[in-house]
Amino acid sequence: MTENRLLNLVDSRDFRTLFIDELGWGNPDQNETKFDVNDQVYNLIQVAGYKGLRIWHCPVLPPRKVQRILDDLVGKDSHERLIIFTGDKRQEWRWPRRAQLGSVNAKLLAHEHVVGDRSTHLTHRLEAIELGFDEDISLVTLLERMRDAFGREAETASVQAARLMGALYGELEAAGIEDHDATLLLARLLFLLFGDDADMWKPENVFENYLLEHTTAESLHADLLTLFEVMNTPEGKRALPDGSPYLIFRYVNGGIYADPLKLNKFTPRFRDALIEACEFDWSIISPAVFGSMFQTVKSKEARRDGGEHYTTEENILKTIRPLFLDEFTERLEKSWNDKSQLTKLHNDLGRLRFFDPACGCGNFLIVAYRELRALELELLKRRRDLDLLDKTHIKVAGVDRSQLSFDVTSDIKVTLDHFFGIEIEEWPARIAETAMLLVDHLSNQRMVLEFGQAPDRLPIELAPIIRHDNALRIRWEDVCSRSDDVILMGNPPYLGARLQSVSQKVDQKLIWDDVRGGGTLDYVTNWFLKAAQYMEGTRIRAAFVSTNSISQGGQPAILWNQMHRLGMRINFAYRTFNWENSGSNQAAVHCVIIGFDSGRVGPKKLWLEEELGGGLQYVKNINPFLSSAADVYVWGRTSPLVSGIPLISVGNEPRDGGYLSKLTAQDVEMIRSEDPIAAKYLRPLVGADEHLNDRHRFCLWLQDTTKSEIRSSPVLRQRVEAVEVERRGAKGAKGRAVDRPWSFGAIFQPNREYLLVPSVSSKNRDYVPMSFYGSEYIINNSVFAIESADMSTFGILQSRVFTNWLKIVSSRMKSDFQLSAGVVYNCFPWPDLSDKSRVEIASFAQVLLEERDKNSHLSLSDMYDRNTMPSEVREAHMNLDSAVLEAYSLACNSTDLEISSALFDRYADLISAVDS
Repeated sequence: MTENRLLNLVDSRDFRTLFIDELGWGNPDQNETKFDVNDQVYNLIQVAGYKGLRIWHCPVLPPRKVQRILDDLVGKDSHERLIIFTGDKRQEWRWPRRAQLGSVNAKLLAHEHVVGDRSTHLTHRLEAIELGFDEDISLVTLLERMRDAFGREAETASVQAARLMGALYGELEAAGIEDHDATLLLARLLFLLFGDDADMWKPENVFENYLLEHTTAESLHADLLTLFEVMNTPEGKRALPDGSPYLIFRYVNGGIYADPLKLNKFTPRFRDALIEACEFDWSIISPAVFGSMFQTVKSKEARRDGGEHYTTEENILKTIRPLFLDEFTERLEKSWNDKSQLTKLHNDLGRLRFFDPACGCGNFLIVAYRELRALELELLKRRRDLDLLDKTHIKVAGVDRSQLSFDVTSDIKVTLDHFFGIEIEEWPARIAETAMLLVDHLSNQRMVLEFGQAPDRLPIELAPIIRHDNALRIRWEDVCSRSDDVILMGNPPYLGARLQSVSQKVDQKLIWDDVRGGGTLDYVTNWFLKAAQYMEGTRIRAAFVSTNSISQGGQPAILWNQMHRLGMRINFAYRTFNWENSGSNQAAVHCVIIGFDSGRVGPKKLWLEEELGGGLQYVKNINPFLSSAADVYVWGRTSPLVSGIPLISVGNEPRDGGYLSKLTAQDVEMIRSEDPIAAKYLRPLVGADEHLNDRHRFCLWLQDTTKSEIRSSPVLRQRVEAVEVERRGAKGAKGRAVDRPWSFGAIFQPNREYLLVPSVSSKNRDYVPMSFYGSEYIINNSVFAIESADMSTFGILQSRVFTNWLKIVSSRMKSDFQLSAGVVYNCFPWPDLSDKSRVEIASFAQVLLEERDKNSHLSLSDMYDRNTMPSEVREAHMNLDSAVLEAYSLACNSTDLEISSALFDRYADLISAVDS
């Protein structure tokens, strides 16, 4: 089979030979079907199929709006299908790409093929869905291949749309139009472009035809201002002459065209760019990406990258599914044959209110509305079918429902005015309103296909309530009244404490008031606490996306001590995952999703990280660290929780500008050859980098030197003087460090052998590599030191159990684990060791050191990389793990969740004993 052979069959429209003989599909199982659309009959012939997935051919190429109607009609009996529309010169292969994770809604993707074109990607798509002679794959597997072959261009369409918008925005910049006016203009144009392609008005392509026939490059700015004024005026109040091109436009209302807009004359290229935008099919773009698209086009750098910066709907669904959508979907399934339960479910849907207090461009509200309207449509269809059964006493399957018309417009209970948002910036708030109106129109279109009728939303009377304000400084009750039917959701801004602006720090102070440690929290925690205050005493449920930092280190104790006091408990959570964009240049943010309410009974849902096996776990409780264990607060301590455990100390802080602590190899060689006094004070310096990567470095350690020696040594005199200048010039210079420039800024050097612990460890390690060093090795502040650490202490710290605790309670530096003295080490719940366990652990720890020595040609970084760890070292660790797990009364095959649960239980017991 050659590429030309496949494309020759495509060009000749011999699809039966193509799919059955060349690609190995089965024979058709459906007869030719005729559909009447807009008084024209279209024939569709099934040419091949496989286990219910059917390939259909329409031997004409109708307008894309008609293609969408035909696809929906075919889809009533062929849920999985590919339809090929063919003309003499051009073909369009239409694949219904369903919204993320199998939603009821679908986007129809058109793959265009020009007859005679041999550079097309169509060949690769066909090869991807070829079935081998003896291949008997499942329908699910074939669907995956089809989606990979024909569904992959969803993001490409979004990128194309962003580029078109970017071109328009660039021309507006060139014309000197202010940013506010440019953004408002693009929002209005987007409404018109989408309305043209999504049958929002009749006749079709009203705006495109107006643009082509009644505007010029010179007059376009004035023409558009006139058009916007017309669309903001009720038909009965317009003073338009007969034959005016504006008579055909609908009154829109809703504020989209109300605000004043100042436009200069456009560049000559702007009209051409707008006409090009009209040729694109905007109806295939989900309104959920409109906001991201506008953010993209406002950035020149993002425009150069092609606009590939969209948050995936899959991640939004991760939040709203467990929050409410799964529950109502399950209720629909359980009520399927019970009209009274369907009615109750419908009434419950109508009482719900959805509130995103940091809505941005409205993505969460848009997806939630779309999914709920799809759910409501399924409910109305089922209730209609049950009514038909009651009235006709025949099977619904025997009724041609497409020929019936049911007026259910008054039955719609999921409406735009049930959706609320707060957004601090004006233009994203406006985009959110516009996108909600467009997704409402798409939902109504699907209702027309099922019932023959749907509400006419023009002029706009129902609209979402989007408040342009600072969510942290207003009463949420003033936007959305509190009731048990409110559902809070969203993706509030993150920002660590150090990155916050002065204004944001004021916000945080208002929310956290005098709560100790509140000023150290991430900005996103403001929404958690304010939500809890809004929810207190109600059955409101909430779920927010956050950076994973709020479930690590010292933040969980501060946050959840307050949340628990207000009655909040975690109901579901996604542990750390990448909140990815759909573009190739992703800025991956490590996020969690936390759903909480006032403590509904029943099992909790916990989704694990990939490294923990992934998937959903049903657990009894989810604590502030998103572990399936008791609710505990891990407050930082100044000494170990368990008595008899050796103290941990931070490393020395040079604060010397590098004059004492950062000697090059050339510096060391020169000192040894030219300055014998300075040479006496050369010491090996070890930090995390030297320890992990087997690098050698020296410093000048002058604790035992004298002033006369410093004066007599050219090297010491010059470097000490440089340190003094450095420290006196530093901001806030004061204290002993300024007065003793021969010394490191802060001294914490051990006096005897110590165990070195790096302060940061890669996520790619199963253990934190630690080693014993003599006191002659000077440490810096990138490591910790534990004096008096015996071999059993070393063994426990080198175990899987300690790594588990570290992963749970530590802060992160990007995605790496950041070990701390106060929270990680001092709060670690050490086991109560018997003499036998102590000896056994020490013995296995000694074996580990010996195996490491045998592989000393490797740096610790390479030795402890999960993918390159020598088998002997791994085996030594596994034996050590078993001994440590046994000390905690855990089996050697315990899961990470079981280990963390045992550690938190042990911690709770120890804290209880200390408090008592």
